[in-house]
Amino acid sequence: MFWIPVVLRLVKEEMDANAGDGVQWQRNGPRRTRLTMLPWMILCSSLWLAVDGQMKISPETVQKWAESFGKEMASLSTKYSGAELLQKKYKDVEGVLKIEEVDGGELVQKFAEEMEKMLGRKMKSVKRLAEAAEEADLYHEYNDTLEFEYYNSMLINMADEDGNPLPLGGEFPLEKNEHFSKLPVNTQQSNIQVPTNVYNRDTDILNGAYMSEALNDVFIDNFQKDPTLTWQYFGSSSGFFRLYPGIQWIPDENGVVTFDCRNRNWYIQAATSPKDVVIVVDVSGSMKGLRLTIAKHTINTLLDTLGENDFVNIIAYSDYVRYLEPCFKGILVQADLDNREHFKLLTSELHVKGEGKVKNAMRESFRILNEAAALGQGSLCNQAIMLITDGAMEDFQDVFQEFNWPERRVRVFTYLIGREMTFAENVKWIACNNKGYYTHISTLADVQENVMEYLHVLSRPMVINHDHDIIWTEAYMDSVLFNSQAQSLLLMTSVAMPVFSKKKETLSHGILLGVVGTDVALKELMRLAPRYKLGVHGYAYLITNNGYILSHPDLRPLYKEGKKLKPKPNYNSVDLSEVEWEDTEEKLRTAMVKGETGTLSLDVRTSVDKGKRVMFLKNDYFYTGINETPFSLGIVLTRGYGQYIFVGNVSVEEGLHDLLAPDLTIASEWTYCETDIDPAHRKLSQLQAVVRYLTGKEPDLECDVQLMQQTLFDAVVTAPMEAYWTALMLNPTGMDDGIETAFLGTRSGLMRFQRYAGIEKRVGMSFLTATDKENMFTLDHFPLWFRRAAEYPAGQFLYYMPRQDTRAGRIVISTTAITVTVGKKTAIAGAIGVQMTLEVMESRFWAIASQPNDTDCSDVEGICPLRCDSFDMECYVIDNNGFVLISKQRADAGTFFGEVDGTVMSTLIRMGMFKRVSLFDYQAMCKMNTHSVSRARPLLNSFYALASALKWFLSNFLLFLLEFNVCGFWHTEHFADASAHKKKGDLLQPCDTEYPSFVYEPSVKETNSIIKCGRCQKMFVVQQIPQSNLLMLVVQADCDCSRQYSPITMEPKEVKYNSSVKCDRMRSQKIRRRPESCHAYHPQENANDCGGAAAVSLSTLLFLVCPSIASFLYQW
Repeated sequence: MFWIPVVLRLVKEEMDANAGDGVQWQRNGPRRTRLTMLPWMILCSSLWLAVDGQMKISPETVQKWAESFGKEMASLSTKYSGAELLQKKYKDVEGVLKIEEVDGGELVQKFAEEMEKMLGRKMKSVKRLAEAAEEADLYHEYNDTLEFEYYNSMLINMADEDGNPLPLGGEFPLEKNEHFSKLPVNTQQSNIQVPTNVYNRDTDILNGAYMSEALNDVFIDNFQKDPTLTWQYFGSSSGFFRLYPGIQWIPDENGVVTFDCRNRNWYIQAATSPKDVVIVVDVSGSMKGLRLTIAKHTINTLLDTLGENDFVNIIAYSDYVRYLEPCFKGILVQADLDNREHFKLLTSELHVKGEGKVKNAMRESFRILNEAAALGQGSLCNQAIMLITDGAMEDFQDVFQEFNWPERRVRVFTYLIGREMTFAENVKWIACNNKGYYTHISTLADVQENVMEYLHVLSRPMVINHDHDIIWTEAYMDSVLFNSQAQSLLLMTSVAMPVFSKKKETLSHGILLGVVGTDVALKELMRLAPRYKLGVHGYAYLITNNGYILSHPDLRPLYKEGKKLKPKPNYNSVDLSEVEWEDTEEKLRTAMVKGETGTLSLDVRTSVDKGKRVMFLKNDYFYTGINETPFSLGIVLTRGYGQYIFVGNVSVEEGLHDLLAPDLTIASEWTYCETDIDPAHRKLSQLQAVVRYLTGKEPDLECDVQLMQQTLFDAVVTAPMEAYWTALMLNPTGMDDGIETAFLGTRSGLMRFQRYAGIEKRVGMSFLTATDKENMFTLDHFPLWFRRAAEYPAGQFLYYMPRQDTRAGRIVISTTAITVTVGKKTAIAGAIGVQMTLEVMESRFWAIASQPNDTDCSDVEGICPLRCDSFDMECYVIDNNGFVLISKQRADAGTFFGEVDGTVMSTLIRMGMFKRVSLFDYQAMCKMNTHSVSRARPLLNSFYALASALKWFLSNFLLFLLEFNVCGFWHTEHFADASAHKKKGDLLQPCDTEYPSFVYEPSVKETNSIIKCGRCQKMFVVQQIPQSNLLMLVVQADCDCSRQYSPITMEPKEVKYNSSVKCDRMRSQKIRRRPESCHAYHPQENANDCGGAAAVSLSTLLFLVCPSIASFLYQW
């Protein structure tokens, strides 16, 4: 770099000369020549700069640094983890091992049989309940004057101001029970919940409560026969809910119980067969004001009675007929959660205008239903039209003659809205002449009870025929049942069966008494597909006949709103194709929905570490149906390590000794021994249960012999690690600062770990604690460090920074796989590693990445000595997914390198050293805006204008008064909506997103390049760090390229759909398997029982106040 002082000297001489004689230089030849040469020298200097830029950072120097750093980190990780010792111990026992190939087809059949047995036991319990309830009703004589004191779950153990028990309350012993999520329960007695909108001393309630007392003994007997049973219940058609074991029911924050068993999916599905429903709503001018508000709520309530096996559409009519969703013109769509919520949104935007002409609307409704039946679409079972109107003036008889008579295949249910009764006879005639039911709804309080009537009518053929169809529901979280209890946020399914009246005098009326059922926690069902048999990346999953996920390790049903976890609006209608999205042709989904048995292979991209990192796997899918249920089971085995399992054998005495070591744990969520059968075992941990079984103290425990055998074997082979780690701690030369935890895990769920650092010094406070689910064995997955190590060459350490922050800094995980080989088969035995602070890596890196000043630079091209601490150099260590571990700016640690330096990252991607991989999330939640439509189905209402907000307030205030005075304020939905209007900008809604992940191409060991950025150039050198998944980057820092290159982020982007694609997605009908039974007709049905007017009494104050408010709203 000789040119720099030369240029500076020339410039100085000319400046001095000019200062002495302002004109002399113009006549002085030599000086003029010298000055003339100056621009050329500057130009030459720039050329030298360009040439020198290519050699400024020496690749050879960076390579030496990388080699030194790699060796030092490998030595450190090997020493403190003990990986070589553990690998040797497994190598020593290879002679006594057996490695077996996993037969996925055999395995899935075995799991399915076990699940069938478990679910069969639940069905038997429900059948016993149904038989007992029907028998009790047969011998019960209805008593209009019955007085009966039952235990009301809202009133038990409560006293009035004088300390006396409340009526329908009294002492009801409760005790926390491990089996029931540690909730206080009474396993000797059931009790009854009554919704706030139902009078708890109504004659029907008292008679039903008295009759159903006979179920108490059956509840207890069922629980004794099958101790794995959870909640058992009877939901009455009159509205009460008998639950075993009895609990204290917790109201919401307003002191209200909104839970009505008749609205629950298990009740509706059991009470009726699948149905096609067309809702026809009158939006003529006479329907404005309060009538329209009631009509909207009636539509929403009807939608809430539909499920996945039902199909629906909504038509509005006045002078003309229009579809609420134009995209659904002429078709029926599945009544899944997405479509129901979409219809609710559109219903909220209904406006009134014109004259009501019902004939064309009815004609269009019949056309939809007839075409669906002709094409084999819809439910192919019950068909119904729901007419919501304030009157029918036309001559509409010819429509029914043309489309529905004489068979009356389509039932017509009519809902007369408002207090006006002028057209009541017309509206009733429509229902009674089409095997339907007529109801009169004058207030919002009437809606719930009157809507439910149609379910009882549709159930008549099934009741008369005494067809006790057993139904299974989709996955759901019954958070309503145990309000504010975290335990309630467990996915479950319910099995239910209808209960009929057997009395001969009411046979033709087909009286439905209610529905009995029990819940099955899906995590308990998935325990029957043990994780250890499926391997590191393997898993099991369940879907319904509609293709929706029941259980899957990638199902994410909750999202965070502020600090609270909430269920996503569409959590139970996530399709298999949205989780296994690599199945682009839906071959897997189609076969499973049809209940077929088979296998399929797919190359998949899967993300780990909360979506940060991508892995490429070859998965084999095995699937089969579960008999007597609408469910299909699938298991996934990953090629490579997932294909094999090894079997070792040791004596119980030897294994038990090592199993009791203080540094050893086993997977608490796995089932080594079944502790839920005998109540005395429920407080035992899995490790305690195993030990008690092996020592003979609990010989009756049901244990997984194969898993215990493997666990004992692993305990013996890994036992020397305890002594090895302890010796390191006791070494007089001392430990390296920052080495905090050594750990290992095996396929049997066994873990050992040694805390090198005391709790007062430890940075990784949460690592390997009960809250650190990501790094522990769970029902859903192996630890993250185990999964990542399994996809990296055994014996080489993989380094990464966990996502979460720790108490006082950041930590680094170093992990490697341990394998066993017998013949040509290799199986993974486990993974081992060490957790250290980031400072451990940083201190070693900065010490290496700095040449001393006395370095011999004679053979070095470029900057020498090269130092990473120089102001014009930036040095980084990044991992194979592009995340920064080491940087001068410590805040960069854990950040994706593309966000730190988009210039270099873009070049590395372009050069092929990193590859961008697109991943998709079909369960995402995006911030809502007024015009966005995600998944082609918006789930929340738009902003209301000020006028409509005021109108909303007045109308709902009136309805609140009506409801509260008539039957209590029974639903908080309207007030929740008001809150939603205020916070709309902060709300999230389901959406589809695409997000990138980046992966290093290991065949490219090193590279360097020069990036041209306007007037400067930026050189960088990249070198793979041997024996690791890390890369070293040395970058020229004195050239800012941020204007030319934007940062590369990993932020997900919402997938937007244009109107055409949106409509196609909404209309698309995925393959589904219809329920086997259908009960739409019975010749003995009494169709003359077709309804009458509902009567509601108002308080005098409301009678005076309400008409004036209603009149104001009507005129608005």
